[in-house]
Amino acid sequence: MIRARKTWAAAIAVLTVVGVAPAAAQARPQPPGATSAQTAPNAAADLPPGWRITGTGGAKALEWRSPRAVPPGDARVEFRTDGSLLGVPKPGEDGRTFRLPLDDTAPAALNRPTDLQVVSGGRRLDEEPGANGRQRRDVGSPPAKLPPRLPAGTVDPGTPGRFATTTDEYTLDPVRLPGLPAPVEMRGLVVAPRGATGKRPLALFLHGRHATCYVPGQGEDAVTIDWPCADDARPIPSHRGYLQDQKLLASQGYVTVSISANGINGQDGDVEDGGAQARSSLVRSHLARWADWAARPSTAPAAVRGGPTADLSRVLLVGHSRGGEGVDRAAMDSLYAPPASQDGHPGRSRWNIRGTVLIGPTAFGQNPVPDVPSLTILPGCDGDVSDLQGQLYVDGTRGVSRGRALHSAVHITGANHNYFNSEWTPGQAQAPANDDFWDDPEERDPVCSVGSPTRLTADQQHRAGATYIAAAARLFVAGDDRVRELIDGTGRRAPSADPARVLTHAVGAGRGAGFLPDGGVEVTGGRLCSAVDPDPGATCLGEDAGGASPHFAYWQPGREVGRSAIALDWSAPGTATRIRPGAPVSLKGAKSLALRVIVPPNSTGTRFDVSVTDATGRRATLGRVGADGLPGSERTASYWAQELRVPLTAADRAGVDLRHVTSLELTPRNRAGKAWLMDAYAWQAGTPQVRPAPLTRVDVGRTTVEEGDSGVRTYQVPVRISGGNGGTVRMYVTDPATGTSQDRLVTVRPGGPGIDVTVKVTGNKRYGWDASHDVLVKAVRGSVVGSYVGGVTAENDDPMPEVSVTPVADTVTEGQPLRWRVSLSEPADVDVNTLLVPVPDDTRAELSTKDVDQDWLLETMGEVPDGEVPLSRLEYFALWASIPPGETSAEVAVPTIRDEVTEPAEHIGFQSIDDEGEPQGPVLTGTVLDAS
Repeated sequence: MIRARKTWAAAIAVLTVVGVAPAAAQARPQPPGATSAQTAPNAAADLPPGWRITGTGGAKALEWRSPRAVPPGDARVEFRTDGSLLGVPKPGEDGRTFRLPLDDTAPAALNRPTDLQVVSGGRRLDEEPGANGRQRRDVGSPPAKLPPRLPAGTVDPGTPGRFATTTDEYTLDPVRLPGLPAPVEMRGLVVAPRGATGKRPLALFLHGRHATCYVPGQGEDAVTIDWPCADDARPIPSHRGYLQDQKLLASQGYVTVSISANGINGQDGDVEDGGAQARSSLVRSHLARWADWAARPSTAPAAVRGGPTADLSRVLLVGHSRGGEGVDRAAMDSLYAPPASQDGHPGRSRWNIRGTVLIGPTAFGQNPVPDVPSLTILPGCDGDVSDLQGQLYVDGTRGVSRGRALHSAVHITGANHNYFNSEWTPGQAQAPANDDFWDDPEERDPVCSVGSPTRLTADQQHRAGATYIAAAARLFVAGDDRVRELIDGTGRRAPSADPARVLTHAVGAGRGAGFLPDGGVEVTGGRLCSAVDPDPGATCLGEDAGGASPHFAYWQPGREVGRSAIALDWSAPGTATRIRPGAPVSLKGAKSLALRVIVPPNSTGTRFDVSVTDATGRRATLGRVGADGLPGSERTASYWAQELRVPLTAADRAGVDLRHVTSLELTPRNRAGKAWLMDAYAWQAGTPQVRPAPLTRVDVGRTTVEEGDSGVRTYQVPVRISGGNGGTVRMYVTDPATGTSQDRLVTVRPGGPGIDVTVKVTGNKRYGWDASHDVLVKAVRGSVVGSYVGGVTAENDDPMPEVSVTPVADTVTEGQPLRWRVSLSEPADVDVNTLLVPVPDDTRAELSTKDVDQDWLLETMGEVPDGEVPLSRLEYFALWASIPPGETSAEVAVPTIRDEVTEPAEHIGFQSIDDEGEPQGPVLTGTVLDAS
């Protein structure tokens, strides 16, 4: 009977919040007969409902279970507490259970267990959809409406070219990549121009993290993220989902290939960087083959020989979601070689990546390659990477290198995450697919619910995506500067993308240093605010914000230094905000001043006068700019900066010395409002040629050591420094005892002292959790960072104390509590928990729900079942004992109540079990005698 309860024990932490839906994709409905409001006992007295701590020893884990399946997505599911990252849990096979091994978590991280959160892509999974937003709406937000239609640009890159196309596929021997136990497939779908002569540029597509396998005809329940697929399952052909984009480029003369990455998707759950390095290795493994085939065309597979020879000096990489982060890393690795130990494709690069297109990308590392031009598509209704963290591929390049590469953000109102890939789109995909922007069953989203006037259809969205991929190819690869106005914030549209409403902004392209809040400025009349800070008063968006901002997407440190903006808040027109940089800014030779400004979603009429002052005190008002907010709701990341330009002619007329501008003023002209200035730059037309700088590359490794029995040992965090000139990085070191991070700027250069981080590990003979001293690094100037996280992990090497359970009062009169004491053979350094599950007994009268204190039952179960039910028959009833660090015992109790009914003695049995549901010790019996 105990073994039969094994499954019950594993499922005891069913989440109880009704209406929760996952951020990764639309939730599947519960199976027939499922209980939507079933409640579980808390895993420990201090854990909130839906959570428990499972297992003993090295198997101990923090667990949360969703009431609905959470389909595999690109955003990571994260456990957080008080805004700080606890860790990235591992998903269970049921698609609902997420477990974080506690040897990966600092003990202090659970000091405030009521603050536990489950977050994916900036969205909470463990609460009702929209709950926070309904509590924190921006005041006075009118209904969402579409942005105005922009004038057409000079050229339209979405127009098909003159070539017919051919389509074929190749399959090569799989490759082994570091950190992944199973080989990864080498499969590519090739679409090429028919009849094209000479060498043709190559565009390579990489899809994101999606389910890998399905059983035809079995529906969503037969979709998995395994690798390799089971015998009765087929691989999901995610790499065939960009056929429309490939055909458009091929018609314009490009050779295209879309590669499969199911083997990475099925194995990247245990990889610290989410699989970015593995995806880079896969991309470059394909490029290496294409370089071989270009040199010896006769050796190419038939799918490649059927088209023109690829020109590897002109390569465009296109990546969707985690594929976006993968192709950005591939561009970095092609310029600055990664360590051979972490790379599945060592060797020199025989290609030149002219640019990247990143579609709804993840940015876990937030270390973009600065000297490769990029275009990042931000879907306004992304329900997977819902914080639109891909914005950091634009913002994160500022000031890092020479600033000549254009980095563009393209915001598409009403686009979701999945529909850029037809194999992730319902009605078009071979395998089951869904709309990732899940609907709140109680409240339709005014911007993103299907049927809203601001929401795109799948075909409209994919057509817009194809157009802007082609725009990047035409600018970055073909060098057609006429396309630049479509993607650099000039405010022109590509008619082929209609009816999509698309807004853009950009940094780089020789715009200069400008007014950059990250670099340290003096602000009067406004507030210098922090992108990531646990203190609501310090952050840029206050608690009343109705949504989120891509510019302030969370990184792993609880507080991040060096990411700032300027917050403006006024209640009357004419209240100026003045920004003074640390050194004068030169605007000489520029045509305009370009500002990136956020205004609240759905707001209208925000207007500013823009003025500059030079070193002599001469001042000029350049003109007036204005913006209306993007369509947004509490479920979207619509606090996004629009590019506003004002000519510099007034400064010339006023005699302002534009070589030495010392301050910038923004004076609001509308009655009241809010805004945030991200930066301001000198702007002039043209796309400068990009020559990558010889930057220093930094890669952080991880060392695992034993804790030891005594004494203090010092260990060095492994850091590899390579490349060219010296640079600076910002380093964060996490204290495992407190969970807080300390940061410092570090100068790095090859052959120099490097990053010196030592960790002291104190040995003892007490059982505890592994202690992880994490180190994170972000590029600041003259550097790139590949492996951005590592450190020293001190493994616990002491056995868990033996657990015993003894009766304190196991025979009582009704009205008195049954009590048992759980004891340890010796104290531990962490909580030690024991689960006691009830054992049914058909031979005697059993203690029921009517025999115990109803408040206690409600607290334990979350609800009081109807009627009278034996406690042993309740699906999710158990007793949990938690022994605090340093203590050796704790009591558990069942409080009984006295009634007026004459009845025989009633009994209940409990069995202590381990994480596998196996019994530990004898069955414990409690007896309650009648008091009448």
